[in-house]
Amino acid sequence: MDEKFRLGLIYGSTRPGRLCDTVANWAMAQVRRHPAFEIEVIDPARLRRDADGRLDETDVGPRIALADAFLVVTPEYNHGYPAPLKELLDASYEPWQAKPVAFVSYGGASGGLRAVEQLRQVFVELDAVTLRETLSFTEIWEQFSAAGDLRSPERAVRRMDKLLARLQWWAGSLRDARNRRPLQQAA
Repeated sequence: MDEKFRLGLIYGSTRPGRLCDTVANWAMAQVRRHPAFEIEVIDPARLRRDADGRLDETDVGPRIALADAFLVVTPEYNHGYPAPLKELLDASYEPWQAKPVAFVSYGGASGGLRAVEQLRQVFVELDAVTLRETLSFTEIWEQFSAAGDLRSPERAVRRMDKLLARLQWWAGSLRDARNRRPLQQAA
Protein backbone atom coordinates (compact mmCIF):
# COMPACT_ATOMS: atom_id res chain seq x y z
CA MET A 1 0.00 0.00 0.00
CA ASP A 2 1.33 3.42 -0.94
CA GLU A 3 1.69 5.99 1.81
CA LYS A 4 -0.62 9.00 1.68
CA PHE A 5 0.46 12.43 2.81
CA ARG A 6 -1.67 15.43 3.61
CA LEU A 7 -0.30 18.43 1.73
CA GLY A 8 -1.12 21.92 2.97
CA LEU A 9 -1.32 24.08 -0.17
CA ILE A 10 -0.74 27.59 1.15
CA TYR A 11 -1.80 30.69 -0.75
CA GLY A 12 0.60 33.57 -0.19
CA SER A 13 -1.56 36.47 -1.31
CA THR A 14 -4.92 37.92 -0.32
CA ARG A 15 -5.04 40.82 -2.79
CA PRO A 16 -8.24 41.26 -4.80
CA GLY A 17 -7.69 40.03 -8.35
CA ARG A 18 -4.63 38.08 -7.21
CA LEU A 19 -2.67 35.93 -9.64
CA CYS A 20 -2.16 33.53 -6.76
CA ASP A 21 -5.44 31.81 -7.65
CA THR A 22 -4.18 31.07 -11.17
CA VAL A 23 -0.79 29.77 -10.03
CA ALA A 24 -2.25 27.80 -7.10
CA ASN A 25 -4.88 26.20 -9.35
CA TRP A 26 -2.14 25.09 -11.74
CA ALA A 27 -0.05 23.76 -8.83
CA MET A 28 -3.08 21.96 -7.40
CA ALA A 29 -3.68 20.23 -10.75
CA GLN A 30 -0.06 19.06 -10.75
CA VAL A 31 -0.31 17.75 -7.18
CA ARG A 32 -3.48 15.84 -8.05
CA ARG A 33 -1.44 13.88 -10.63
CA HIS A 34 0.59 12.47 -7.72
CA PRO A 35 -1.56 9.97 -5.78
CA ALA A 36 0.63 10.21 -2.67
CA PHE A 37 -0.87 13.59 -1.73
CA GLU A 38 -4.23 14.66 -0.37
CA ILE A 39 -4.62 18.44 -0.62
CA GLU A 40 -5.78 20.77 2.14
CA VAL A 41 -6.05 24.36 0.90
CA ILE A 42 -4.85 26.94 3.43
CA ASP A 43 -5.82 30.35 2.10
CA PRO A 44 -5.38 33.32 4.47
CA ALA A 45 -8.14 35.13 2.57
CA ARG A 46 -10.61 32.44 3.64
CA LEU A 47 -9.50 31.67 7.20
CA ARG A 48 -11.47 32.80 10.25
CA ARG A 49 -10.45 35.91 12.11
CA ASP A 50 -10.90 36.72 15.79
CA ALA A 51 -12.67 39.75 17.24
CA ASP A 52 -9.50 41.84 16.81
CA GLY A 53 -9.21 40.95 13.11
CA ARG A 54 -6.25 38.61 13.53
CA LEU A 55 -6.17 35.09 12.12
CA ASP A 56 -7.94 32.75 14.53
CA GLU A 57 -5.31 30.34 15.91
CA THR A 58 -8.06 27.76 16.55
CA ASP A 59 -8.64 27.68 12.78
CA VAL A 60 -5.01 27.94 11.65
CA GLY A 61 -3.27 25.64 14.15
CA PRO A 62 -5.29 22.49 13.45
CA ARG A 63 -4.93 22.91 9.67
CA ILE A 64 -1.15 23.19 10.02
CA ALA A 65 -1.02 20.30 12.50
CA LEU A 66 -2.85 17.92 10.14
CA ALA A 67 -0.45 18.51 7.26
CA ASP A 68 2.54 16.26 6.63
CA ALA A 69 4.07 18.74 4.17
CA PHE A 70 3.47 22.19 2.69
CA LEU A 71 3.55 23.74 -0.74
CA VAL A 72 3.64 27.54 -0.51
CA VAL A 73 2.48 29.45 -3.59
CA THR A 74 3.75 32.99 -3.17
CA PRO A 75 4.25 36.15 -5.15
CA GLU A 76 7.04 38.60 -4.55
CA TYR A 77 5.85 42.04 -3.47
CA ASN A 78 8.47 44.80 -3.28
CA HIS A 79 11.36 42.32 -3.11
CA GLY A 80 9.72 40.36 -0.28
CA TYR A 81 6.87 38.05 0.64
CA PRO A 82 3.32 39.27 1.37
CA ALA A 83 2.29 40.34 4.88
CA PRO A 84 -0.73 37.97 5.00
CA LEU A 85 1.63 35.04 4.50
CA LYS A 86 3.78 36.21 7.42
CA GLU A 87 0.65 36.58 9.55
CA LEU A 88 -0.29 32.99 8.71
CA LEU A 89 3.17 31.70 9.60
CA ASP A 90 3.17 33.59 12.90
CA ALA A 91 -0.32 32.42 13.92
CA SER A 92 1.02 29.08 15.10
CA TYR A 93 4.42 27.62 16.04
CA GLU A 94 4.58 23.97 17.06
CA PRO A 95 2.47 22.51 14.21
CA TRP A 96 5.14 23.56 11.66
CA GLN A 97 7.95 21.68 13.38
CA ALA A 98 9.85 18.96 11.51
CA LYS A 99 7.72 19.23 8.38
CA PRO A 100 8.94 19.84 4.82
CA VAL A 101 8.11 23.00 2.86
CA ALA A 102 8.41 23.52 -0.89
CA PHE A 103 7.78 26.68 -2.88
CA VAL A 104 6.13 27.76 -6.11
CA SER A 105 6.84 31.45 -6.59
CA TYR A 106 6.01 34.05 -9.16
CA GLY A 107 6.67 37.66 -9.98
CA GLY A 108 8.58 39.86 -12.38
CA ALA A 109 12.20 39.37 -13.37
CA SER A 110 13.13 37.36 -10.26
CA GLY A 111 10.11 35.06 -10.39
CA GLY A 112 9.53 35.51 -6.68
CA LEU A 113 12.86 33.99 -5.65
CA ARG A 114 13.69 36.88 -3.31
CA ALA A 115 10.47 36.15 -1.41
CA VAL A 116 11.39 32.45 -1.23
CA GLU A 117 14.86 33.17 0.15
CA GLN A 118 13.35 35.33 2.89
CA LEU A 119 10.73 32.70 3.67
CA ARG A 120 13.44 30.07 4.10
CA GLN A 121 14.77 32.12 7.05
CA VAL A 122 11.31 32.26 8.63
CA PHE A 123 10.69 28.53 8.24
CA VAL A 124 14.05 27.73 9.88
CA GLU A 125 12.80 29.56 12.98
CA LEU A 126 9.63 27.45 12.90
CA ASP A 127 11.80 24.29 12.86
CA ALA A 128 10.46 23.37 9.41
CA VAL A 129 12.64 22.00 6.61
CA THR A 130 12.65 23.80 3.26
CA LEU A 131 13.44 21.95 0.05
CA ARG A 132 16.15 22.99 -2.36
CA GLU A 133 13.81 22.41 -5.32
CA THR A 134 11.72 25.45 -6.14
CA LEU A 135 9.54 26.29 -9.11
CA SER A 136 9.43 29.95 -10.08
CA PHE A 137 7.58 31.81 -12.80
CA THR A 138 9.24 34.96 -14.11
CA GLU A 139 7.19 37.67 -15.83
CA ILE A 140 4.08 35.89 -14.55
CA TRP A 141 1.62 37.89 -16.65
CA GLU A 142 3.23 36.34 -19.76
CA GLN A 143 3.20 32.74 -18.49
CA PHE A 144 -0.53 32.02 -18.18
CA SER A 145 -3.41 32.59 -20.59
CA ALA A 146 -6.55 34.48 -19.52
CA ALA A 147 -8.17 31.06 -18.96
CA GLY A 148 -5.43 30.11 -16.47
CA ASP A 149 -3.55 27.70 -18.73
CA LEU A 150 0.24 27.67 -18.64
CA ARG A 151 1.40 28.65 -22.12
CA SER A 152 4.55 26.48 -22.24
CA PRO A 153 4.08 23.86 -19.52
CA GLU A 154 6.75 21.27 -20.35
CA ARG A 155 9.63 22.68 -18.27
CA ALA A 156 7.39 23.65 -15.36
CA VAL A 157 5.73 20.22 -15.28
CA ARG A 158 9.14 18.49 -15.20
CA ARG A 159 10.35 20.74 -12.36
CA MET A 160 7.11 20.27 -10.45
CA ASP A 161 7.34 16.48 -10.80
CA LYS A 162 10.84 16.56 -9.31
CA LEU A 163 9.75 18.95 -6.55
CA LEU A 164 6.79 16.73 -5.61
CA ALA A 165 8.92 13.57 -5.64
CA ARG A 166 11.35 15.21 -3.22
CA LEU A 167 8.50 16.59 -1.10
CA GLN A 168 7.00 13.09 -0.87
CA TRP A 169 10.34 11.65 0.30
CA TRP A 170 10.78 14.37 2.93
CA ALA A 171 7.16 14.05 4.08
CA GLY A 172 7.62 10.34 4.72
CA SER A 173 11.04 10.66 6.32
CA LEU A 174 10.04 13.47 8.65
CA ARG A 175 6.71 11.86 9.56
CA ASP A 176 8.60 8.67 10.49
CA ALA A 177 11.04 10.72 12.55
CA ARG A 178 8.23 12.63 14.33
CA ASN A 179 6.47 9.34 15.12
CA ARG A 180 9.66 7.77 16.52
CA ARG A 181 10.78 10.73 18.56
CA PRO A 182 8.97 14.06 18.86
CA LEU A 183 11.07 17.18 18.40
CA GLN A 184 12.09 18.46 21.82
CA GLN A 185 12.62 22.10 22.60
CA ALA A 186 15.87 23.11 24.23
CA ALA A 187 15.51 24.40 27.76
